Amino acid sequence: MNESYEMIYILRPSLSEEQVNQEVNKYRDFLNEYNVKDLQVKIWGKRRLAYPIKRFIDGIYVQMNYQGEGNQVAPLERAMRLSEEVIRYMTLKVETAVSETPASVPEVLVPEPVEEPTPVAAEA
Repeated sequence: MNESYEMIYILRPSLSEEQVNQEVNKYRDFLNEYNVKDLQVKIWGKRRLAYPIKRFIDGIYVQMNYQGEGNQVAPLERAMRLSEEVIRYMTLKVETAVSETPASVPEVLVPEPVEEPTPVAAEA
């Protein structure tokens, strides 16, 4: 059964555009060897990190969405762990949205408008 996955990883900020494309293509080819479906890659570019990671304050973010059996997650994460260009990665299993209509639509209650009190003139 194919599951949907989302992986976000951060590359060192000192990489050139050509090196970034090489890294992205390396992991794209890696996933294609496992016959994943609907592979989408988005390069977010260089962004400030929320906190320093391995003494880096910036990083190049890359997001990959795909569908696969699940046997590709551990080898891909191992390859990223061994890479010196990847400073952080995270893989999430994405839950598919259930598109069911509710059996009965609950009645929406509208609160009654509240009347504001009239201002009282200050006594002197």
